[in-house]
Amino acid sequence: MSDTVLVTGAFGLVGSATVRALAAEGRRVVATDLGTDANRAKAQALPPGVQARWADLTVPADAQRLIADTAPDAIVHLAAVIVPPIYRNPALARKVNVDATKTLVDAAAAAPNPPRFVQASSNAVYGSRNPHRHTEPVSADTPPRPTELYGGHKLESEAYVRASALDWVVLRLGGVMSTDLSAMPVGLDALYFESALPVDNRIHMVDVRDVATAFAAATVADAVGEILLIAGDDSHRMLQGDVGSSLAAARGLPGVLPPGRPGNPDSDDDWFITDWMDTTRAQEVLKFQHHSWPAMLEEIRTETGWKRHPARLIAPLARAFVTRQGAYRNSPGVYADPWRMLSARLGDTRLDTSLG
Repeated sequence: MSDTVLVTGAFGLVGSATVRALAAEGRRVVATDLGTDANRAKAQALPPGVQARWADLTVPADAQRLIADTAPDAIVHLAAVIVPPIYRNPALARKVNVDATKTLVDAAAAAPNPPRFVQASSNAVYGSRNPHRHTEPVSADTPPRPTELYGGHKLESEAYVRASALDWVVLRLGGVMSTDLSAMPVGLDALYFESALPVDNRIHMVDVRDVATAFAAATVADAVGEILLIAGDDSHRMLQGDVGSSLAAARGLPGVLPPGRPGNPDSDDDWFITDWMDTTRAQEVLKFQHHSWPAMLEEIRTETGWKRHPARLIAPLARAFVTRQGAYRNSPGVYADPWRMLSARLGDTRLDTSLG
């Protein structure tokens, strides 16, 4: 078993869970992220024995010093600017998602004992997926065809990792969910974002604890040189419109989300960057699927407890508020037009064709 594991982006949703999973296995863990006040506060709750290191991976000297000082046997690279914040600052996103990944790979490859490199990727590399024309789940063999910025960044980073001399494993993630809803994105942008997506878009969810198990296992599993798809069991194969409504109902707010719009069955471009995933090989080698979607919802109901009853009283007001935040509130039409709506609110979502 590898001795030291370096986890980048260690105080994000997946990073925090991965650090806990590795520490629970008795691994020596170095958790690295930006030294913000928020991250330093989170570091106070790190599991015993986990070391926090502050570094900006967009600065080559920071990345090189981090590798030299920690001499990791494995790196779990999670640091990234994700959807939807990526669209507001594409230049910064490229520095983090692509350039910093290349810098970290180069620093790792130059180490006296190069570590295994476990790269976090996404099913976004497959691009928009019209379920009326793509009926089979995506697999590691499905040709990637990114159609927006995030998927393009992830595929470019994958290519650099795979072309390196390192022992590598790439994990492409589905829709990561936590039963701790306070850890999930909130705010007006999040409400707008969700409302813009086609309600019949296929999405494959996964519990963040299972994602963490997968990353921990990938640091030692017999999977070098493989791309593995990380999503939940079949109960996590859902339609986009069912996810939010199920979560709201579990919190005592049934019907709070107004109906959205379906995707255009005759268009290949007006769909979101998710689909169902073939996780057969990943489950075989990493054995990570332990939480079903119904079990997650039951945990949320239990955690919410008595608060579910008064929540029902405010459901009509909450529905009215959410309706006012909807992407299509003042936009005529029948079908969802997610990329036009997201670009109008968040910034240009198109592929970065200027570099890489």
